[in-house]
Amino acid sequence: MGKRFSWIRSLLVFSLLFAIAFGSFALTAHALSEEQRLVNEVWRIVDRSYVDSSFNHQNWWAIREKYLKQPLPDREASYTAIQQMLSGLDDPFTRLLKPDQYRSLQTSTSGELTGVGLQIALDPDTKRLRVIAPVEGSPAARSGIRPADSILMIDGVTTEGLTLDDAAERMRGTIGSHVTLTIEREGEVAQEIELVRDRIALNPVYAALRPQSDGKKIGYVRLGQFNANATVEVAHAIARLERQGADSYILDLRNNPGGLLQAGIEVARLWIDEGTIVYTVNRQGTIGSYEAMGESLTHDPLVVLVNQGTASASEILAGALKDNGRAVVLGEKTFGKGLIQSLFDLSDGSGVAVTVAKYETPSHTDINKVGILPDQVVPLEPITLDKFGTADDRQYEAAVEAITSNSLFADAA
Repeated sequence: MGKRFSWIRSLLVFSLLFAIAFGSFALTAHALSEEQRLVNEVWRIVDRSYVDSSFNHQNWWAIREKYLKQPLPDREASYTAIQQMLSGLDDPFTRLLKPDQYRSLQTSTSGELTGVGLQIALDPDTKRLRVIAPVEGSPAARSGIRPADSILMIDGVTTEGLTLDDAAERMRGTIGSHVTLTIEREGEVAQEIELVRDRIALNPVYAALRPQSDGKKIGYVRLGQFNANATVEVAHAIARLERQGADSYILDLRNNPGGLLQAGIEVARLWIDEGTIVYTVNRQGTIGSYEAMGESLTHDPLVVLVNQGTASASEILAGALKDNGRAVVLGEKTFGKGLIQSLFDLSDGSGVAVTVAKYETPSHTDINKVGILPDQVVPLEPITLDKFGTADDRQYEAAVEAITSNSLFADAA
């Protein structure tokens, strides 16, 4: 009887302690301030979506408690806490986007923006701010800034420690205003370049028919970005070139920093009848895939041009065309961004970009921080964007030679 009483008493004590703990947790959750709720909102999004279930080998629950206990007197303090919380993931692509930054990012994938026209990234090794590619026709492109250049300063302010969005915000501004970038190029002395901000047109496609001396007609298609217009514009370009009698194609993805994942997949479907375009791998290791299951717009021979500025969705496209045997890839090794981000709206009008998966090419190659090696490596001597696709463009000329001689296509077969 005594043992039974002792067991019942222990059970009652445990139940009471559990009730107190649960009540305390519920009270804490209910009593969160508005600023704490915003921090918790970001924490929960990352908790359920982030690709790395170890959260960079951190106790993610402990991280939550740490930042909810910090003084959060205003919204800027909350933003700082969120940025610090996300920085522990050591993933520059998972980041907070303040309301104006979030609006600018949404605009850049669907319309136009005002600034200098640079796509940028943080070098994973040096942590320096690095140019992925200038936007074609932009002030940055006209100034001669190139992929892989480092941006050391913006208007005299060091970029060391700046987030990608902070750096982008400093380079944006009203049309006609000036900004000075300190640029360092490998093997050269750092130089200051003054740029005049302008409206950046985001028409992603340039296309032209290039008749050759042997009677062949090459369709040249340059795709600068995967925005909301990319698929339609590429489809229109191919259809127009087919009507003009194109019998082969050069698809130029150089300096294409990526953009919308779905746009990259849809553009691949324009060239491939059937086959896997890309595999995605989530935090559980579950593999999904996107397939081509229709009829492509053309079956003509295709060469794809790539360089160090070919990144993200453009690497998905290049990898799909290469691994499916649809195209020969020529140029330089690509940037190597094999991570996929999703955008999440936050309650105050800001947003958070979260790495939710990684991708593999159809041959199950993980290219993150590695890049895609071309079938034929052809270094590109420094030229401005307006020289792309001309006789001054060594890679373009090599692509024309590959098409007219059929040498690479014979090797690929």
